[in-house]
Amino acid sequence: MTLKFDKYQGAGNDFIILNNYNGSYSRLSEEQIRGMCNRQMGIGADGLILLEPSDSSDFEMKYYNSDGKVSSLCGNGARCVVLYAHKKKIIGEKTKFNTIDGVHQ
Repeated sequence: MTLKFDKYQGAGNDFIILNNYNGSYSRLSEEQIRGMCNRQMGIGADGLILLEPSDSSDFEMKYYNSDGKVSSLCGNGARCVVLYAHKKKIIGEKTKFNTIDGVHQ
C-alpha cells in the first residue's frame, strides 16, 4: 500500500493525517495504525487522523491514539486537521466538523 500522509504538530503533540475522502484508508487495522505511530519503526506520532467526507458538516475527523484504538476528540489534533483542511482548500476561514463525540466549530 502506498501511503500519502502529512504530519502536523500542535502544542507539542504530533499527528499523522491521511485524507480519506476516497476511502483508501478505511480498512486500516489497529496493528497498522500502531505501527505507523511507532517512533522507532514507523513514522512516529501521538496519533493518526483520518479526514473523511461528511453529509452534515464540512468534514469528519476520525482520531486514533498511538495504540491504534479509536478515541474521542483530541483538541490539538483538531487544530492540526483544521489547518490541514484549510491548506488543502477543503474548508474556508470557518468550519464545522464531526467527530465521534459530536459537531465542533
